This record gives sequence, C-alpha cells and structure tokens, in this order.
Amino acid sequence: MTSAALPASTPPGAAAPAARPPDPLLSAPLLPTLLRFAGPNMLAMVATALAAVAETAYVGSFGTSALAGMALVFPMVMLQGMLSAGAMGGGVSSAVSRAFGAGDPARASALAVHAMWIGVSVGTVYMTLMLLFRAPLFAALGGKGEALAQAVAYADVAFLGSIFIWLVNTFSSVIRGSGNMKVPSATLLIVAVSQVLIGGALGLGWGPLPRLGMAGVAAGQVVANGLGASFMLYYLMSGRARVRLDVRGTRLQWPLARDILRVGAVACLSPLQTVATILILTRLVSHFGTDALAGYGIGTRLEFLLVPIAFAVGVASVPLVGMAIGAGKVARARQAAWTASFIAFALLGTLGLVLAVAPGVWTHHFSTDPAVLASAALYFHWAGPCYGLFGLGLSLYFSSLGAGKAFGPVMAGTVRLVLVAAGGALLAWLQSPPWTIFALVALAMAAYGLATVAAVRWTSWGVERG
Repeated sequence: MTSAALPASTPPGAAAPAARPPDPLLSAPLLPTLLRFAGPNMLAMVATALAAVAETAYVGSFGTSALAGMALVFPMVMLQGMLSAGAMGGGVSSAVSRAFGAGDPARASALAVHAMWIGVSVGTVYMTLMLLFRAPLFAALGGKGEALAQAVAYADVAFLGSIFIWLVNTFSSVIRGSGNMKVPSATLLIVAVSQVLIGGALGLGWGPLPRLGMAGVAAGQVVANGLGASFMLYYLMSGRARVRLDVRGTRLQWPLARDILRVGAVACLSPLQTVATILILTRLVSHFGTDALAGYGIGTRLEFLLVPIAFAVGVASVPLVGMAIGAGKVARARQAAWTASFIAFALLGTLGLVLAVAPGVWTHHFSTDPAVLASAALYFHWAGPCYGLFGLGLSLYFSSLGAGKAFGPVMAGTVRLVLVAAGGALLAWLQSPPWTIFALVALAMAAYGLATVAAVRWTSWGVERG
C-alpha cells in the first residue's frame, strides 16, 4: 500500500496524535440498532427475491417446460448470489468492520480495494465455468428436451453478467461493513425494480419490443446489476462514504487479501453445500416427472425469499459483531449474534407456519395446474414448520462471519448436506413416494439450525479486552 493509504508516523519529539473516539456502534443499544439496520436490508433483499419471483411468473407464462427449465438453472443463480453477497460478502464486511472497530479506517479503505479485485476475479471465473458447462450440468440434474433448452437459453444470457452481480454485492458488503445500511439497500431496491421492468419488457415483448422469452428475462438481471455496480463504484470513489475506494493509490498486499479470504473462502463452502443439497433434491424429485419438478421448483423458489430475510437480519449484525471483536468486546459481539438470530427465527418461523397451513398463498401465483400445485403444497406441509430453525442457523452463520469464525456454521451445513445425500440415496433405493423426500428436507433444515447453535455456542470468539 502506498504511504497515502496509511496514517503518517509521528515525528520524533512531536506529541502523539489524539486517540480516535470509539465507533458509536460499539455502545449503541443492540436490539434497536439491529432493527434499524435490518429494516432497509430486508426491504432491499425482499425486493431482490420478489424480482426473482416476478421472473418465475414471467417464465410460467411460457409453459410448464420453461418453468421446469427454470428449476434446473435456479440453483446456480442462487449459488452466485449466496457466494457474492453472503459468503465472500460476509468476509468483506467482517474485515472492514473489524478494521473500524480497531480504530483503523485507512486499513478499511485498503481492504475495499482488495475486495473489489477479488469480486472481479471470482465473477470472471464463475461466468466462464457456467458458460462452458451449463448444458452438461443441467442434463445431469435430469433436464431433457424442451426443459433443458429453456434452461440453457436463460443461462446463456444471465451468466454473462456474473461480474456485475459480484461487484454489486461486494461494494454493498464494503459499505455495510462501515455501518451504512441505507445506501446499499436503496441501490439494491432500485436494481430489483429495474430487473423486473427490463426483464418483463424484453422477455414478454411489452409494447414495440420483441418477445425474447427466457433470454429477455435473463437480460433484465444483467442490465440492472450493471447499472447498480456502476453507481456503487462511483459512490465509493467519490469520498462520500466512510470507506474510500482509492484504486490507483492502493498497492495490493497479500495480508489484506488474506484477511478477507480467511473468512470469505471458508464461508463459500456453505452456499456450495446449500446448492449441492438443492441439486440432490432436484435430481430426486425429477424422477417423479415434470409436474413434480415444477411444483418443487415453486417450493424451493421460496428459499430464495427465506435466505434474504435471514440475510437482512444476519448481515445487520455483522458490523456490530465485527466492530465489537475488533475492539475486544467479545461479550457484546455474542449478544448481538444471539439477538439477531432470535429475530430471524421469529420471522421465518411465522412465515413457514402460514405456508404450511395455506400453501396457496404462494403457489397460486405461479401455476394453475392441479398436479403442480399439489406437489408444491406437499413441499410446504413438510418444510414450512422448520423454516424458523433454518432462519436461526442462517442468521448465526452471518454473525459468525462478522466474528471471523466461519468454520462451525460451515460444518453445520455439512450435517445438512450429509443428511440429504445419505437419506436421499436410501429413499431412492426404496423407491419412496415424494412426501418422504420433502420430509427429509424438513429434517435437514432442523438439523442445520440446531447444529449451528451448537457450533456458535462452543466456538471461542476471542478474549474479552473491552
């Protein structure tokens, strides 16, 4: 890093500079602050999820084959969001917030530059892999015929914008790590609205525009995120944020990149496990036919709404946890984590119970086919009651990223994956009916939540110094 990026040393004989005042977040009341942070995040994340829901509604108008094709490609779209916003993004927010907690804003700004280049690099790799291997991957998941063709048509456009999605989520994580939730939330809200409008216009052919089908729906995501990434880049370089993105004046250094990657890289295993779980279940359900697969796709689409809700609460705890850890206030960090987790438990638990009792509240927005609706309802009857524990685990996962302790929650994800893989293999061998697979989904969600609680409870977050 150049000398401009670090505080100047004190000349011999000169008075030492005054100590920086502690960050206000180190003493702010936890519950009101969490709710204040979670509100904008939740609005933005729910809007992002609803944009995906709108995409599904658009795709549903193309027919059952298109809906089944979306079920094939959706896990990889979901994976990209979870990797960039949740896992690596959590590592970015953790490093930035710990730097602020330790009273070192210059380090936070240098970390932002490293985060940007990590986002560009990983986004490029993800785009390349998906464009090269999309067809074999979707075929391995059980896609064939028209459903496979529709999945490929969507993927060919959607993954061209991988770098934009990585940058939007990376810049959002940098800003959140400084304790600012409003700017990234407002930006993501506008991105979501733009995605719905552009995707609908191009996919359905509104007005004089041509009807591009799946490719047009995917183009909405690419254009909207490209605009969002451009705005956030401008905002961080303008000097209006607590973090200043000085790309030319910051020399890349491995220790700074390592500070992000030691949390973010480990955390990336969690969304990989989540998507591997969904892929295994998708493959199992595909044996029961297109109607069952389409119904399951409607059910799992809600998981894209559950994750943002838990994300909104969990990521609100990251600057509180990270700054407390940086300042040596371990007890406060843990209190913030548990408070956020119980908020997530209450929100997702309530939503899950409603859908278990009245699945039509969700399913009737996507299809009128009785067989498809019956499959989706069966999914919610089993999985819905366990959404609370799932949200509890997800929130604690994000809080653990703030503390720089991702290993335990990642291992909890391994428990879920092993249960689904081993249980799914057994159910397939026994040729069990569909309800047994959805019961396995519920069991795996509950196990994940409880295992994460145990991991956080028994993992040391450091020594109290505050």
